[in-house]
Amino acid sequence: MMHSWSYDFTYNIGPVGFLIIAALLVLPFWRIFTKAGYPGLMALLVFIPGINLILLYWFAFADWPIERRS
Repeated sequence: MMHSWSYDFTYNIGPVGFLIIAALLVLPFWRIFTKAGYPGLMALLVFIPGINLILLYWFAFADWPIERRS
């Protein structure tokens, strides 16, 4: 009889683990956006595939409101 090996590289972290990872991802982006003069809620866009990459490039090349004020 042949054995079928399954290599599963996913992690069962559960809902608490997901919330911890989400917080570790959102908090730095929230601080960066608020320090640049944008609303912190923009950090939630990091979870949307495709939009997160567009957001990264837009944020890197946009004029920040904090720079316009000074």
